Amino acid sequence: MRKSYVTSMPNHIGAFLKASECFAALGINITRVSYNKAVDSHTLFIDAEGTEEQLQKADAELAKIGYLNSGTAKTSVVLVEFRLPDVPGSVTGVLRLINDFRMNISYISSQENGTDHQLFKMGLYVDAPEQIAAFLDEAEKLCKVRVIDYNRSEKVYDNSIFYTTYVDSLAQTMGLDGDVRQQLLVHVNLAMQTLDEHGLSPYRTFDSIGKFAELLGASRGEAFVPRISTHKVTDQTEIILIEPPCGSNTILLRSNGQLLFIDSGYACYREEMLRVFRRLVPDFDHMHKRILVTHADVDHCGLLPLFDEIICSPRTAHCLRQEHAGLDGYREQNPLHKPYINICKALTSYRAAAPEKLTTPWPETGELHAPLTPIGTFRFGEMHFEVYEGKGGHLPGEIVLIDYDHHLAFTGDIYVNTHGLTPQQAEYNRYAPILMTSVDTDPGLCAEERKAILQRLGVGRWQIFGAHGFVKEHAVNV
Repeated sequence: MRKSYVTSMPNHIGAFLKASECFAALGINITRVSYNKAVDSHTLFIDAEGTEEQLQKADAELAKIGYLNSGTAKTSVVLVEFRLPDVPGSVTGVLRLINDFRMNISYISSQENGTDHQLFKMGLYVDAPEQIAAFLDEAEKLCKVRVIDYNRSEKVYDNSIFYTTYVDSLAQTMGLDGDVRQQLLVHVNLAMQTLDEHGLSPYRTFDSIGKFAELLGASRGEAFVPRISTHKVTDQTEIILIEPPCGSNTILLRSNGQLLFIDSGYACYREEMLRVFRRLVPDFDHMHKRILVTHADVDHCGLLPLFDEIICSPRTAHCLRQEHAGLDGYREQNPLHKPYINICKALTSYRAAAPEKLTTPWPETGELHAPLTPIGTFRFGEMHFEVYEGKGGHLPGEIVLIDYDHHLAFTGDIYVNTHGLTPQQAEYNRYAPILMTSVDTDPGLCAEERKAILQRLGVGRWQIFGAHGFVKEHAVNV
């Protein structure tokens, strides 16, 4: 079995050697190491492989020598900007005050700007909130002072405890517990290492992750206000479209007294979506709950554990089984995407659905040669859908459902109404491409799939329900 260690090592010669000897003596193989002094001078990440007994002994040995990161340290870094007169010796008084408060400096930046003052930025180690409060009171007597929000700073200024500070901020935003925080430490480090190995700057990406978490957190509780619309198909059939501020839409399809859900949004909105479901479906808690999943992305599958029956393509079922077994899903199989998908799963409290709930009404397909391939049909109430599987432009296993009698298409993420997003949805949708390079596995192929969907639609007026944005009205003329 494998295990990721977040170790806190003394910054001196032979520190890693000591940890390496510990693993070697126990017969444990080190599979990944990450350390960047410019980012964090103490934290070393080690992925190790061994038996459960060997890893338990390693836990004890590393704890004994003080290398395991307990997460109990309260030290943080505060970035403070001092507005100082541009004259010799102006910074001396501030430095004396820092010395009097026995604070260490992790970062200093200043440059003259053609005015009569300089803006001096300093990163200060702080052990307790009251310490910085008292310090700022005294500093205000010397010059104008402001504290700069870490997430808004232009660069990483903390070169010693970056991971702890950054992850604590994410965890606090989403209300995550200690175990998830430890997972985030590992995933954030892997993202940093991946960016470094590809020669990419981490600052824009890490700022985007922070903004992503802020958007998720800002839409929780009473602030969760989805756009809900009802679309009449026949006297016996209607579609209820639920559009949350963040994540995929959820569709409730009612027909002949039956109810089917399509896609389910993020797991972090479980309680919020349950309130919506119970309001729209008073018998929700006691009914047999069925859901159809268009593909296996985390923002479509977050609430699958709530359902009794999960309908999906064979490829999607394979991905969900992989995740339940603790293995990589389709997104994580791309090394560039893996750390960000894991961060997203940790932030949104994602849990894979139980395999026994999965049902695949269509046969397994071999290699797909066309952008869109017919794989079977699906009946629900008055609805009769032709089912097509995409070649994997957005994600392998993706399906599209088209009802030619009622001129309806459910297209998942292959075709979404980008012009029908709310302002909140549009802001959220800005960040997925930044985090994963692209939301599509193969953007060119996905464009071909979108074109193929439109080519499949017959003459008449159509309603296209994508997984993001409002329903799209589309006319096909002779």
